[in-house]
Amino acid sequence: MGIALDTLILATGWAYVLLAPYTKIEETFNLHATHDVLMYGLVPSNIRNYDHIIFPGPVPRTCIGSIILAWISSPIIHLATSFGFVSSKFDLQVIVRLVLSTLNAIGLCLIRRAAQKRFGRLTGFLYAILTVSQFHIPFWMGRTLPNMFALLPVNIAYYLILDRAPHVTRPPPFRVDVAIWLLTASTVIFRSELLLLLSPLVLQWMWQGYISLWGAFKTGLLAGLASIGEIFRSGDSVERILNSRIALTTIIDSYLWGTFPTPLWPEFTSFVFNVVEGKSSDWGVSPFHTYVSTFVPKMLLSCLPLSLLGSLVDRRVRGFLIPYATFVLLISGLPHKEWRFIVYIVPPVNVVAARGAMWLLSRPRSNLLGRFAFGMTAAMILANVVISMLLATASITNYPGGEAMAVFNDKYPPVVGGRAPHISNLAVETGASLFLQEHAPPFNPSSLPNPESSWTKYDKTEHLTVSALTSRLEYTHLISEESPIDMEMLGGRKHWKEVARVDGFDGWSFDWGLLKDLTGGGMENLNVTGDEEKTDLMKKLRGMFRIRKSGKLWIYERKQVS
Repeated sequence: MGIALDTLILATGWAYVLLAPYTKIEETFNLHATHDVLMYGLVPSNIRNYDHIIFPGPVPRTCIGSIILAWISSPIIHLATSFGFVSSKFDLQVIVRLVLSTLNAIGLCLIRRAAQKRFGRLTGFLYAILTVSQFHIPFWMGRTLPNMFALLPVNIAYYLILDRAPHVTRPPPFRVDVAIWLLTASTVIFRSELLLLLSPLVLQWMWQGYISLWGAFKTGLLAGLASIGEIFRSGDSVERILNSRIALTTIIDSYLWGTFPTPLWPEFTSFVFNVVEGKSSDWGVSPFHTYVSTFVPKMLLSCLPLSLLGSLVDRRVRGFLIPYATFVLLISGLPHKEWRFIVYIVPPVNVVAARGAMWLLSRPRSNLLGRFAFGMTAAMILANVVISMLLATASITNYPGGEAMAVFNDKYPPVVGGRAPHISNLAVETGASLFLQEHAPPFNPSSLPNPESSWTKYDKTEHLTVSALTSRLEYTHLISEESPIDMEMLGGRKHWKEVARVDGFDGWSFDWGLLKDLTGGGMENLNVTGDEEKTDLMKKLRGMFRIRKSGKLWIYERKQVS
């Protein structure tokens, strides 16, 4: 049963990767850094080709997660290539995302096993079912957000504290030390907001006697210094530093961002930019209550009321929620809010929710109350599944940039003379990653490089108007968010012809008329008699709630000059 549940968690993450293989703009840095490590390696002469050097963002981000992901993915890519499973660079993107999803699935499976060990098989079973029935972690754990790189060590830290027999009151001291190491390293390297989680967790562990104040300070200090990196010494070579076991963020990132030997600590730079200087507000400001009123219920779904019940009926899990609730309260003070900033609360809350669900299921079903409790638990899990299916269905249709690149690559294979499409901002933001630049170097390991004369020269220069694109004769095609009507108004239709349109998600539509017919008279009101009519009714029911789409991107080809 345990292996089957772990496989279920893994398969759910993989299914979301395969159903929605494209990416969004917030995933781009780490995805492109992984691409560059795979394609160029860490050779000093190749660093200038890295995407973040050519197109730097407002603040530097760490490349460490991307390097680790690329290294782990490399042997799998070579194995897949040898079996003929890799035919394009885009296949490499799917493999990389599957690897990341697998790593995060391992963290979730460790927590499931720890919950089962401490609270019993049914709790482990319910934890797995509740986890896969939610949307956010299964859908996003294979996406190259910094938060998803941090999620694995944070989950392992929680596993180390949770994993013990029911009668054992505290974890072994070395496990507490390792947990603090992992949380501190994740804070220093990946996400500075984790300091707001690390602090209440360590305070709780000191209160419970897991570790002393001096022990926590010493472990955190050593972990922080090791994560930041050793001090540069005169005469150190780049190669020796990169091979050092304790040379992490300031050394590796200084090298890959081109500031070496001047130290660069990306996450500290990001902290100063976003928090100290308040620049995160440029991406939007939300009310203080947003996490509690919106993001927490949306991520947890029915696990929220189940976790509250679990904390009431089982005193062993009552304290689990305190540091995570404190974390949400503390981070609510920051003006810019996103669900991914607090995603780390979901696995531990799911453990508590599993205890609440177990209590409901343990009620004797010989009476009405017990049958009601069983039905309520099943209904809440089913509600999770339905909501997750709706969210997934909408999300899958929301990557027009990736779809447009796939259409372009399929429609326009390399030819002598090459092609030169311009990729618009919306396309870049919604999936047009480097892995989809299939007909341009660097080429994937499974194929021989094409002649330079047939390369497709993809370009994503920002803020070019239709007039500017038209005047630059090197562009042969456009992947543009300008509709044909807009192109007509902007004078572009004389020079460009539409060859394809890519639709994207607009919302959901509901057929209220059909619902009125059903509720007013049921099957009889619809005059449903035979099997054919019933089949027609089922089609209508499926269409009663459907996705609305509209054109988001268009592919244009430059007209031949007569």
